[in-house]
Amino acid sequence: MAISGDAQLAKLLEAANVDKDVSAVIDLIDGVLAAAQGSTREDWIDLICQSPDDALRAELLALRDERKTLFKMAKDDFDAAHRLDALRTYLAAKGVDGFIVPRADEHQGENVPARAERLAWLTGFTGSAGAAVVLRNKAAVFVDGRYTIQVRQQVDRDLFEYRHLVEEPVVGWLHDHLKSGEKLAYDPWLHTVQQATHLRSACEAVGAELIAIDTNPIDAIWHAQPHLPLGPVRPHPMEYAGKSSFEKRTQIAEILSRISCDSAILSAPDSIAWLLNIRGADVPQTPLALGYAIINGDASVELFMDERKIAPETLKWLSGEATLRAPGELGDALKAMGNQAVRLDEATAADWLRMKLSDAGATARVGRDPVAIPKACKNDVELEGSRKAHKRDGEKIIRYFKWLDETAANGDIDERAAADMLLSMRAEDPLFRDSSFETIPGSGPNGALCHYRNTPETNRNLTPGEIFLIDSGAQYLDGTTDITRTTVIGNPTQEHRDRFTRVLKGHIALARAIFPVGTTGQQLDTLARMPLWEAGLDFDHGTGHGVGSYLGVHEGPQRISKAPNTVALKPGMILSNEPGFYKEGEYGIRIENLIAVTEIDAPIGADRKMLGFETLTFSPIDRKLIDPELMTRDELQWLNDYHAQVYAMYADDLDDDHREWLQNATAPIKKKSD
Repeated sequence: MAISGDAQLAKLLEAANVDKDVSAVIDLIDGVLAAAQGSTREDWIDLICQSPDDALRAELLALRDERKTLFKMAKDDFDAAHRLDALRTYLAAKGVDGFIVPRADEHQGENVPARAERLAWLTGFTGSAGAAVVLRNKAAVFVDGRYTIQVRQQVDRDLFEYRHLVEEPVVGWLHDHLKSGEKLAYDPWLHTVQQATHLRSACEAVGAELIAIDTNPIDAIWHAQPHLPLGPVRPHPMEYAGKSSFEKRTQIAEILSRISCDSAILSAPDSIAWLLNIRGADVPQTPLALGYAIINGDASVELFMDERKIAPETLKWLSGEATLRAPGELGDALKAMGNQAVRLDEATAADWLRMKLSDAGATARVGRDPVAIPKACKNDVELEGSRKAHKRDGEKIIRYFKWLDETAANGDIDERAAADMLLSMRAEDPLFRDSSFETIPGSGPNGALCHYRNTPETNRNLTPGEIFLIDSGAQYLDGTTDITRTTVIGNPTQEHRDRFTRVLKGHIALARAIFPVGTTGQQLDTLARMPLWEAGLDFDHGTGHGVGSYLGVHEGPQRISKAPNTVALKPGMILSNEPGFYKEGEYGIRIENLIAVTEIDAPIGADRKMLGFETLTFSPIDRKLIDPELMTRDELQWLNDYHAQVYAMYADDLDDDHREWLQNATAPIKKKSD
């Protein structure tokens, strides 16, 4: 007689001495499916059984596929009007007049789990930044300049008014539409302390009240909402981390003493990952394990994380480093912190944390995460890991552009195929774990959107005579990469060459910069823009962002930008160097390498210590797009030296065809007069 599926699984679990019943296994698999790559990877099986036999493994994978199918079938058909009505009905039943829906999770992450995509569920907008406000009779969706076209394609203007997140902010819209006596609800888990303060002030200015709500209304009406993610948590070995958790915890405890804090709540998952030398798989493209931690002045740590996702090897790894507690115990832990001075991260700490600390009689001191600067300053092992990761990544880029040169000229390659080919090449590396962000493959006018997202509706072929910009990166166990290269399919115009060369000149100026200790990225930003400014041109994004070590491809607090920033650049910080130019409706140009801040020998007669940059990314820069007559001899020398380094780094490892291609791609460039 055949045994039913649940009974068969129960029998196999018992035979393998697994102490989980079938319902517990199903719950765990549902969490796995809600995590990054949970539907394709198999490394979660050891969360259930470390050494499953073939029968148990097959049964678990079959159950995973069955649950995946059920979730797909259970997904609601998108009906924005119905969802908006359901939200308003729920709010009315709770006695409130409106609700704010940010595109955020409890950690203010750039990449959020599927469960936290509440803004997309309600409005249809899938961008990485935005918000919506829903009142009884009005609603608006707010996006920044990257998404002004996308929001019109995805969101019904009859339901939501379009607003610019920066130029027409939420608080201004509330001032115009919120009435005296009304109550506006917010989820205190999804807003920082500063954000909540601004919202409260906006409400008070018109006689309204801001109300913290216990249950997020979207969660209450989203019937097919994904589960909390349970991506496996793994140790990050010393061969990649370079510094023990004990050393790091001691360093942070010393910082807490200097800033007169008894403890700090770590709400940024990347800070927890760095501090405890662990990596997770809860969100796309960044190896994060979502959770919270409290580090005390004696360097002890309490980690609030779902134990179900912590692999057995990781439990051993954390032994003696942190006390593991269930996520639901965080509130009780905060209640016990009365009379303490507690640091909250200004960028990621939820207002809920402030509220609980206030109730406990503790003093919440909002400021920079004490882990941020130590994490940003990579140690020698992390820097060497980054160099190795970039070297391997660069070999893939060389192979990729040779392939592109040989296949794109006929116009049969589209953006999606171009992006997929690069991903497949990177995936050959045994240390590859994921892309570090969604590849931006901008052909022609799509390249003019600096944060373009390829979709079936926007996908277009690479066309002869057009510029193709591809911005991509990878997560390797030993480092995170991010590189942008711009090429031309066929022959460029003189305008293409002029604009590209000006961007290159700015890139070189920043790469060659020498600056005194204490200099900020804001002070260096002008160097990358000056060649464009001289022609009355500019670009609207930052010149450089921080990059983590097998962590976030966008890491603070360091950056190179026009925006005010008081964080001085320090040795070991990794940043991008990516000036660009964008002509709306026609093309985009960007040249991006990663660079590391390094100490240099000061010039003769110098009276202070000086810093410079080490270039980490080595890949050819398209010679067809360069006009040497616009460049100085020093700039050409830098470019030729860079290309010589690229050739020397890879020539011995390439076959004859790829070596010949690389030799041509890195050949020296001269002025006509030389």
